[in-house]
Amino acid sequence: MFGHTKKVRYAVVGGGQISQQAFMPGVARTDNSEMTALVTGDPVKADKLAKLYGIKAWSYDDYDALLKSGEIDAVYIATPNFLHLQYAVPALEAGIHVLLEKPMASSVAEAEQIIAAQQKGGAKLMIAYRLHNEPGTVDMITRARNGDFGDLRSFVSVFAQNVAEANSRGHNGYWGGPVPDMGTYPLNAVRNLFGQEPISVHAVGIKSPGRGFNFHDTVAVTLGFADARVAQFTVSYATASSEFFELVGTEASIHANPAFMFGPKVGIAYVERTADGSKEHSFDPVEQFGNETQYFSDCILKDLHPEADGEEGLMDMRVLAAIEQSLEKGETITLEPATRSRRVEADQALKLKPAKQPSEDEMISIIPQSA
Repeated sequence: MFGHTKKVRYAVVGGGQISQQAFMPGVARTDNSEMTALVTGDPVKADKLAKLYGIKAWSYDDYDALLKSGEIDAVYIATPNFLHLQYAVPALEAGIHVLLEKPMASSVAEAEQIIAAQQKGGAKLMIAYRLHNEPGTVDMITRARNGDFGDLRSFVSVFAQNVAEANSRGHNGYWGGPVPDMGTYPLNAVRNLFGQEPISVHAVGIKSPGRGFNFHDTVAVTLGFADARVAQFTVSYATASSEFFELVGTEASIHANPAFMFGPKVGIAYVERTADGSKEHSFDPVEQFGNETQYFSDCILKDLHPEADGEEGLMDMRVLAAIEQSLEKGETITLEPATRSRRVEADQALKLKPAKQPSEDEMISIIPQSA
């Protein structure tokens, strides 16, 4: 199936900012993955990106033909969230592996349909939680679970940016807004640091004066957990940039910053504070998109089950749906108890060197995200 080169052949579905800026340059850092196709509805992107990377461009209308073409083994799907289902399901049913950007869909029902397609088709599905292969994040998760910080009690985080209303993220309702887009990061972090699923969700949202978003652009969320643990995070599309999280245990606290971002100069780092003083733990920048692709391709080539699978995506989706419900009803939403069958393992951390990223003005037909 993979010839003599043992490289997984990817089609990139969606030629937006994340594909152009991060995924497409990152693939070159791997030794087991290559791009052979791009699916885009923009003829200019089709022409220029296909030439730049020496790959074949396909239109969305020809997607089924691409899946049957024998020219790809896997797809990386980076369309807007509400289109994930439409491209993930046919690929999985056709036996094509899927690396799917997070959040995995725009409803719990859609996420469940994607998982059902994976089980039916037998191909592998991984949700693109790039930080699950990033050394600093993996270090914090494994140490938290090993009890290095004592009994974990509290998690607090902010992840915020100023997004232009003109960007697709500015006018597609709750599921195109800051909670699924940015809230997935602190949510996924705390679920993995605690090694537990939340049992209650309460959210408060505001619409900033003078901004034209059709959703709450700034949202504060409180999550309740069993075992005397609580988490809070705030996300925004209408403020200056901010990102950090603070995890507090009975023996130590850690403050992570940068905590969620990527880039050639971004190394995830955290300060650990105990009664004895504080210690800084810093990690070199890595090629986060190359890392996750390398890891997923390795799972495909060795027939291993990826850790950040459909279940991991679904665990975040059900909380995101509960946040939406809480915003609508103005009350606390109770979640069914759930447990995750997999955990982030220490050996998932990879250290590929960062690829050079094109700047916003070098990218093709992009409406810049930042206001």
